[in-house]
Amino acid sequence: MVALRTLLTLTLLLAAGSANAAAECQLSEELLAEIRAYQPVVTRILHEIVDGRFAGETWKALAELTDEFGPRMTGSQQLEDAIDYAVRGMKQDGLENVHTEEASVPHWVRGYERAQLVEPMRKEIAVIGLGSSVGTRKGGIVAEVVVVESFEELESLPEEVVAGKIVVYAQPWQNYGVTGQYRSQGASAAAKKGAVASLIRSVTQFSIGSAHTGFQEYQDGVRKIPTACITVEDSELLLRKYRRGETLKIHLEMNDRNFKPFVSRNTIGELVGSEEKNTSVVVVSGHLDSWDVGVGAMDDGGGVMISWKALTFLKEMGLRPRRTIRAILFTGEEQGLWGGQRYYDDHKEGGEEEFSFFFEADIGTFNPRGFDFAGNEEASCIFQEVVKLMAPLNTTEFRQTSNAGPDVSFWNFAGYPGAALINDNDKYFWYHHSAGDSMLVEDPVSLDKCAAIWAAAAYVVADLSVPIPKVIVSN
Repeated sequence: MVALRTLLTLTLLLAAGSANAAAECQLSEELLAEIRAYQPVVTRILHEIVDGRFAGETWKALAELTDEFGPRMTGSQQLEDAIDYAVRGMKQDGLENVHTEEASVPHWVRGYERAQLVEPMRKEIAVIGLGSSVGTRKGGIVAEVVVVESFEELESLPEEVVAGKIVVYAQPWQNYGVTGQYRSQGASAAAKKGAVASLIRSVTQFSIGSAHTGFQEYQDGVRKIPTACITVEDSELLLRKYRRGETLKIHLEMNDRNFKPFVSRNTIGELVGSEEKNTSVVVVSGHLDSWDVGVGAMDDGGGVMISWKALTFLKEMGLRPRRTIRAILFTGEEQGLWGGQRYYDDHKEGGEEEFSFFFEADIGTFNPRGFDFAGNEEASCIFQEVVKLMAPLNTTEFRQTSNAGPDVSFWNFAGYPGAALINDNDKYFWYHHSAGDSMLVEDPVSLDKCAAIWAAAAYVVADLSVPIPKVIVSN
């Protein structure tokens, strides 16, 4: 579990580095010439994956994963079977040092869930419980409703107005970071006011009656109340009726349960470096777990497959860089970065296994445009030159960011550079954590392009004569 304070510190630290990165780059002519000399091999990688013998293979592999195992919820047999499948598949692809490493993860199981407006009229309300939510008592609860549009509005209400009622949050969409706070913190904020449950407008800017789930975290010392998301349409309906002064009552029943922690596994496979073997490792990654609605094709099956298949395609092309490229398929990301945290805890001391760079794909694999980058000024200058090599696919956009992804953020905080995809994901949150996360949102050509620039960038970073420099972080 990553603490909010830690993430805030990370963001501030790397944001400071982002400002410095705007300075003019002054790389040596020798290094510039070395990077530019990779253009022929990069062009070959891009062509083979997008137009050549590997075209369509990443989409086929993703379809096979999602068709065979469906949703891969943390603690489920589907996820563990998918991990076994990935191990077998990596070995069949000829990857090296294929293995798993244990990570303890939460085990929350969704049960029967129903919400119904019973006064002043009867209407079924589409509802989806949030991860770690407690259930209601048997038969559910019937309570009046208070509808608010912000935490500030809730805080302004006297406790006697909220006590014993269901708080409905009808917060407007701003962005995932801001609006997502209602999903993660809404239950405890309502409980502090004496509410018996909370229902939250799904964290999306677009809806066709779709409810979106996600993780929520109870605050220590605050009573745990049932909490779930409802559709944008229903939250707006309840807000309008409440603003008119109507008395609203909802019958909510949730049979969701929390069990003791479950031992899952991170999945690892490698393309071992030709010179440095297991030292100065370059990581490419995504997370194999998903929510229990949809099939997790977008979040994060696409990221998993471009990371896995990047190594497979490079090996098939006979390309073995100086440094090892390691694919990590993390577990337990959706429930709070458990796999990423465990991997960092187990490997942060380094020893003979010194890391160099961390790629993570967890924000969609739609049509790619380039890379987000987290790191210091010198590292930024080097990676910008690497990104320019992607010109044959017109994917040379470069942007400084605070971290390269949730599971690798621990490494960014420790000073390691990293990168994530920039892609046309303006509709990402339309499908995020919902039944809409299916193979229909994954385009084969776009997925090939993502896999191609992922493989090419990882290869160059792993083969350069010099590693991408780290940030010096003082303890």
